This record gives sequence, structure tokens and C-alpha cells, in this order.
Amino acid sequence: MFSLLHTLFYFIVALAILIAFHELGHFWAARKLGVKVIRFSLGFGKVLWRYQKSPDSTEFTVAALPLGGYVKMVDEREGAVAPADLPYAFNRQSLIRRAAIVFAGPFFNFVLAVLVYWFVLMIGETGMRPVLGPVAKGSLAAQVGFTEGDEIVAVAGEKTPTWNHAMGELLERVMDGEAISVDVETRDGERRERTLKVPAELAQQPDLLYQRLGFRPWEPDLPPVIDRVEPGGAAEVAGLQAGDLLVSVDGKPIKTWREWVDYVRAHPDASLDVVVERDGARSSRSVKPVAVDSPEGRIGRIGAAVKIPEHLIDAMRVEYRLGVLPAFVAAIAKTGDYSALTLKMIGRMLVGEAAIENLSGPISIAQYAGKSASIGFSQFLKFLAIVSISLAVLNLLPIPVLDGGHLMFYLIEAVKGSPVSERTQAFFQQIGLFILLSLMSLAFILDIERLLT
Repeated sequence: MFSLLHTLFYFIVALAILIAFHELGHFWAARKLGVKVIRFSLGFGKVLWRYQKSPDSTEFTVAALPLGGYVKMVDEREGAVAPADLPYAFNRQSLIRRAAIVFAGPFFNFVLAVLVYWFVLMIGETGMRPVLGPVAKGSLAAQVGFTEGDEIVAVAGEKTPTWNHAMGELLERVMDGEAISVDVETRDGERRERTLKVPAELAQQPDLLYQRLGFRPWEPDLPPVIDRVEPGGAAEVAGLQAGDLLVSVDGKPIKTWREWVDYVRAHPDASLDVVVERDGARSSRSVKPVAVDSPEGRIGRIGAAVKIPEHLIDAMRVEYRLGVLPAFVAAIAKTGDYSALTLKMIGRMLVGEAAIENLSGPISIAQYAGKSASIGFSQFLKFLAIVSISLAVLNLLPIPVLDGGHLMFYLIEAVKGSPVSERTQAFFQQIGLFILLSLMSLAFILDIERLLT
């Protein structure tokens, strides 16, 4: 129950921020360009809260259904307009002003992503050095010579100070379908270049990609001592606590934390008989790992972290942060890179070069929101930036109903010298609405399938 509430809370927080910024873009541009705004609403349906400074000013509202928002402007196409308000009607503005107001929504989502990345890069984050653990036999990494102990120092010339940076750079470049140059430092201190080539059919399936790459972070042989348990997780339900030493599972002695993790992962939804030592006394506990989906398939998870000696943490930990100007430049570049990656993925799905399973619906997005928030504030912010970029790119697609569809009509108007007729717009908007609803339904169905498999 706690996990569900946690996920819902951060999903709603993320939605509210993304929608507010998008609609703020339309609102700000409209006000700056002389268009009167009647209402600024977060959500649809029944109004839960409203504020209006005066009868002639903008009404700000929060509505019950938090799956969108809108900015309602004075517009003769939507009803009668008072003569005094006609100069401020949206439909009476020049083509360039109308286009700017429509474009401002997606643009503000890009701005949000840049601001978030800028902030995260300036405050910095702590990560683990990108040192490889055992490389899976037969994996793509093993085939080109990666070995345990290699530290990834750069991918395609981009420095990779942490494990997350290294994996992020690799996965972004997989979509290009070209060989990826990876610079590593071996255990002997030698600098070597390895070239990784990912088959096109594998690049279409991100769920399998990480498994086939064969990369795993290096882990020392740690004693099986619990450092902390997640609230509501299987470990807490079974009564496990921080400081517990795991002695055996189903009669088999446990010597290292890795042995324990491998056993739990291999037994999803199975009841495990675990002997625990606490304060010198041993007792038996029944632990049932929760089944979760992963790139390796369905695995077990109990929600417990290992106790890592401080000297090992210090040896592997890396502090990564940038100054104000370098962070800003990097934030713009990162936003641009992910925008291009999103467009490539959409294009490949349209021509059948990428699996349709890459679509994520509201359930998946909610899960990602909850998981990123559980990891830490910086991870949640980065999740927010990624979704904001996706929202901006999707809104700029030339699909009627979306902002990109309106911009497409304005482009036609600029070429032919007169507006597209309202009848024609209405016809194509019906088609656009059908496409949008179909995509949303497909994404929702895929979400349900992920939950049931």
C-alpha cells in the first residue's frame, strides 16, 4: 500500500510540474503578445480550486482530473467576444504571433529540461566508478575484449566519470547503429580502445539490450549483512532488520552477498527458509521474494541493501559536478541529444525498425516516477527532464489536435496566403484525435501486459 501511494504521489507531482510548465509557455507568450487569457487550468473536469484577482483578469483553476491542462484565450471561433476584447482575440493576431503562442508550450518543456539538467549538474551527484565486474561469456562486451576490472573512461570521446554516465552514453549511441568507440583503463593501468557494435535487431529491443551487452558493475565479495530494508518490502514483511547476518537459505550456507542476491533473483514468488544471526542469536525466517520484470527476465526481489565497508565505498565513489557555465552548456547539449534520440526512436517505430513495445503508457511512467524518487532527488529530477523532453517532442509532431498539428496548419496558411478552412481543420482534427486515442490505448494495453507478464 505504501509503495502504491508513493508511486501515485510522485506521478501526480511530475504531471503537475510538466503540465504547469507547458501551459505556462502558452500563457506567457499569449500575455506578452497581447492576447487576453480567460482561464489557466491545471487538470480537467470539476474545479477544486480557483483564483481570480478581478472579474476581468485571468481565472486560475485546479481541476479534478490531473491528466492535462489548458489555457483558454479570447477567440471568436469559440464564442461571442465583447467588442472591447476583439483586438486581444487569438484569431485576430498575425500568423507569426499565433504560431509563437502555440510553439511556446513545447518550448517551455525544453526549457524545463535544460533548467533541471543545469541544476543537477551544478549541485553534482555521487556515483560509482564505471568499473566492470565479471563480463558475461558470449556477450557483446566479451566478444570485443572487455574484461573484469576494465574502467570505462570515455564513450565516443565523451568522458564517463560514473557508471550511470557510461551506460547512458552507450545506450544513447546504440540507436545510431554505428560502431561505438569505448576507451577503458585496464587493471594494469593501460589505456585501450575497444569498439562495440550492436546488431540493429537488438537495438530495437531495449529490454534485451542491457542483458546482451554483458556489462555489470564491479562488486567486491561482501559479507551477507543487511544495511537497510525498504518500507513495505518483502524483507521488512519477513522481519529482517539492518545488521542481520544471513547465515543460510533453504539449508545452503551463504558466504557472500552476491550468492544471496543470485539465489533471491532465481526464486521469484517462492518461500525461502532463511537462517539469520542477530545479536549473536540465530533464528529462522520465511522470506518470499517479490517477482519483478528485468532485462534478464522475471526475477525475485526482497528490498534489502548490503552493508558496504566505508573504505570500499570511498575507493569506488566519485563526486561529479560542473561549474555554472559548463553545466549550462552541458544541459543544453544533453537536452538536444535526448530530443534527437526521441525523434529517432519514433521514426524507427513508424518504419518498423523498432519494437512497438518501446511505448510507455501512464502506468509505466508512474512506476518510473516512483522508482526514480526512491533512488534519490537527483534521479527524480532527471526522470522529470526526460519526460519533459518527450512531451515537447511528441507535442511538436504534425498531428492535428497537438501543437505540432496547429503549427502545420499555420505553415500551410503561410504558403497559400489564407487560413485553412475551419471545416478542413475539424476533419483532420478528428483524424488526429483518432490517432492519439489509438496510441494512448496501445500504450495502456502494453502497460497492462507488462504488469501481467
